[in-house]
Amino acid sequence: MKAISDLHFFQVLARHTSMTQAAQALGLSLSAVSKRLAQLEKRLGVQLMRRTTRRLALTGEGERYLQRGASLLQELDELEASLGAQRHALSGRLRVNATFGFGRAHVAPLIEQFTRAHPDVEVLLDLSDYPRDLLAHDLDLGIIVGPAPDSRLRARRLLASRRIACASPDYLARAGWPSTPEALVDHNCLVVREREAGFDDWRFTSDGQEHRVRVSGTMSSNDGESVTAWAMAGHGIVYRSWWQVQNPLAQGRLQQILPGFDTPRMDFMVVHRQQRFVPERIARFIDAMTAGLAERLPPLP
Repeated sequence: MKAISDLHFFQVLARHTSMTQAAQALGLSLSAVSKRLAQLEKRLGVQLMRRTTRRLALTGEGERYLQRGASLLQELDELEASLGAQRHALSGRLRVNATFGFGRAHVAPLIEQFTRAHPDVEVLLDLSDYPRDLLAHDLDLGIIVGPAPDSRLRARRLLASRRIACASPDYLARAGWPSTPEALVDHNCLVVREREAGFDDWRFTSDGQEHRVRVSGTMSSNDGESVTAWAMAGHGIVYRSWWQVQNPLAQGRLQQILPGFDTPRMDFMVVHRQQRFVPERIARFIDAMTAGLAERLPPLP
């Protein structure tokens, strides 16, 4: 039990850059934290941290103790959760990260359904502009676009999506229908500025040939919903993910252009730590998200 307690203590300590911050997080005095770290290092016979008055830094041994310790604690938690799941209803905490747009539109409502069915599960939904590092932020699940960014994570596809170029019937009646991607240079293209990189670089493929077009227009924003609203109002062409425009397409407020050209896939994935025992609450939550999204969004055209 002492070893497990020390592992928990060191996990908290290593997440802070100073002994003072760690003491506040642990609810202990500075001297008590310093004394316990010294006792741990004495028991192990190695120095785990180099400390100054302002900063803590892990030694090589400290890095190994931190990483292997996190894996051991995770396996212990997973083992206990898997045993408990055989006897009890789902319980415990789930910490889920998603981006604002998709999180508000679909993840939050599905979490509401999940917790109604499993009231003993506590779900913490963390919404952010861009996906967070699960390991650095102590999160259980992340909902991202594209493959897992870290080999220590396992990924499963939740939703197939891709880019769709579209415009309102009013705009197309005035400006004409582009017949090739290259024709977009003569159109007013409304762009979403994300991270200020590649926002005006629209890509299409046909018969194995890639068409990359540098578009421009009179309006742009870092808010995708605003850009979509401008397109529906007849101001120009947008290039957005299927899930973001499928409703106005179905309603006829937008029309797809260049349907004979493929566009980049923007599949949504759920990622979690690689682990031997996946807690039942995580596995069931992923199943619920997959089924729920299939009900809420139609398949790709």
